[in-house]
Amino acid sequence: MKKLIMAVSVLLAASASAQAAQKIITYDQSFKPGVKAAIKWLGGSVVREFKYVNAVVADLPAQVKDASIYSVEGVRNVADDTYQRWIEAAPASLQSVPLPAMDSILRSIREDVTGLPEPKADAADPASKEIPWGVSRVNAQAAWDYTAGRGVKVAVIDTGMDFNHPDLAPNYKGGYNAVDPAAAPMDDQGHGTHVAGTIAAVKDGKGVAGVAPAADLYAVKVLDKNGSGQYSWIIAGIEWAIEHRMQVINMSLGGGQGNEALRQVMEKAAEAGVTVVCAAGNDAGPVNYPAKYPQAIAVSASDSADKIASFSSRGPELAVIAPGVKINSTMKGGGYGALSGTSMACPHVAGLAAIAIGAGAAGPDQVRAALKGAASGLPGLTVNEQGAGLVDAFKLVR
Repeated sequence: MKKLIMAVSVLLAASASAQAAQKIITYDQSFKPGVKAAIKWLGGSVVREFKYVNAVVADLPAQVKDASIYSVEGVRNVADDTYQRWIEAAPASLQSVPLPAMDSILRSIREDVTGLPEPKADAADPASKEIPWGVSRVNAQAAWDYTAGRGVKVAVIDTGMDFNHPDLAPNYKGGYNAVDPAAAPMDDQGHGTHVAGTIAAVKDGKGVAGVAPAADLYAVKVLDKNGSGQYSWIIAGIEWAIEHRMQVINMSLGGGQGNEALRQVMEKAAEAGVTVVCAAGNDAGPVNYPAKYPQAIAVSASDSADKIASFSSRGPELAVIAPGVKINSTMKGGGYGALSGTSMACPHVAGLAAIAIGAGAAGPDQVRAALKGAASGLPGLTVNEQGAGLVDAFKLVR
């Protein structure tokens, strides 16, 4: 009996390991009716179907090689549905100290933790305390008499959102959880909540105000409590945004490579009239994906001295630059705190995109043109560091 139990256990373990390889398979439209049968023939099963791109996510036995999948007529691309970390953001309260540990030195290369102090609020104007320095730097308040983004639908594709936060709840309109579709898109990591506040924290004289404080916020959870996720989760989140007619997507996330299905869904978003704003990346190297795709409005990060942040990725794909060092915003659990990263720069531009739409820009091409037309180059920075420069919100509505 013991031998039988051991044999069954070995078989179960082998069966589980045989289904360990998860792939995103893109195919010709004409092949769609036969894709499930083909994957079954390979010994696998479809675990997720996409609506706007011709692709599926399949669990396949580990011994099935990509070459075997490509041999199926109609298959055009095979990519690993990799689970990886997509966000990097450090508490801006961290400061350098004498003789720092080596891991602190390495981390500071990727994220500015020693940035310049945040400008102080005007003591003569108590209301200014609600306006974070980045929101003020893009001159968002000057646009609010014309439009504060009211009614513009902004999807925050991230770790979710603490939609009970007092500065977010008034503007929260719903969302989707691609990690666990049966659950609410509540933020269990914190990153998405911080991003959402910079976009559209309500202006109520308390806490903080976002760039577009009347915009509608939608939480699209594609990353888990570790800030990690699979490509398929992100693609599913973008598809949800397309299906529910979002006008702006904010993706403060990035990775070193893309894939065919991600490229296709970015194209579909643009075709559907969705403006997609993406963080450039925090590795001081080339622009990351999905910001690297031509449909993205890629954003680099500046500090309060109008210098490019040390961590900010750069390259010809950049559209504009925005504040990204020591950005105060909403935190999960109802609090507030400062973080640094291109993740923090990106939502400034998503909020500016909402203002541009509120001022009459229709579709991603017009929004991009409006943002670049309202931007001015920062002295001393190259085009590959800042794109068209820093946007002035008043010029969007003037």
